[in-house]
Amino acid sequence: MKQTKRSVLIFMMPAVVLMIVIFLYPTLRTIIMSMFNAKSVTTPLADWKFVGFDNFIKLIETPLFVRSMANIGKIWIYNGIATLVLSMLFALAFTKDIRFKKFFRTIVYLPNVIAAIAVGYMWLLYVYNSRFGLLTTTFSKLGLTKLAEFQWLSSDNMFLSMCIANVFGNVGYFMMMFIAGIEKIPTDYFEAASLEGATGSQRFWHIIFPLTKGVLRTAIVLWTTRTMGFFALSQVFAGVNTYTPMLFTYQTLFGTEVASESINAGMAAAAAVLMTVIVVFVSLILNRAIKDESYDM
Repeated sequence: MKQTKRSVLIFMMPAVVLMIVIFLYPTLRTIIMSMFNAKSVTTPLADWKFVGFDNFIKLIETPLFVRSMANIGKIWIYNGIATLVLSMLFALAFTKDIRFKKFFRTIVYLPNVIAAIAVGYMWLLYVYNSRFGLLTTTFSKLGLTKLAEFQWLSSDNMFLSMCIANVFGNVGYFMMMFIAGIEKIPTDYFEAASLEGATGSQRFWHIIFPLTKGVLRTAIVLWTTRTMGFFALSQVFAGVNTYTPMLFTYQTLFGTEVASESINAGMAAAAAVLMTVIVVFVSLILNRAIKDESYDM
């Protein structure tokens, strides 16, 4: 038994060391740095100046950060609803006995294989282009003049355009989660429902939805995490209306293209800690609010 325990510890040691070096140490360093004034992440500890919660107070008093939090809140709500609803609809469609469903699943999931920055530029330069873009050309051929003349990349519509591209890039990921959850449901439930003459909507609300609540909870947590890390598309669709906390953190940590005097690693760390706290808080609420359900046959 002692030999077995020793062997387990030996085999676990590399993973534990990597966990400490790659995850635990950077996390603790970021939390500590959020309470200090440090010029950059490479600034020696001796040059750190303790400021307590001043970095967090400065964040709240910074209009650009407040605007970025408002933007990310809208993305989390509006894009989240659109993404999860569409993902569930695709999952319901592609778990039925239809031809080429594996091919359609692959097509919907494909944007997740492509880098987010590439997807963003595809929408920016090709889909939304006001002269030869896909939407402009399609609407023109259909005779929908007003839609063809719609300025997708104007400052007023930039946020909408970015949100559409974001939904496009995330639907496939969550669709696969819902498909996995639906396919785990025992077929006995659906056979019993068919014998009782249940309709499609009744099957969804009384079988699929209750038995995939755990998947839905996980999906919302992952959506929150992905939303807080929203960066690539906000870089592509640059503007005040598309500014996000992750972009604020990046520019505060490394500076902007035109100025480097705004670098403040302590404030960037505070922003990262704040975003992490929000994700943890949402996860705790969801774990209490959404409970798994099961039926006895």
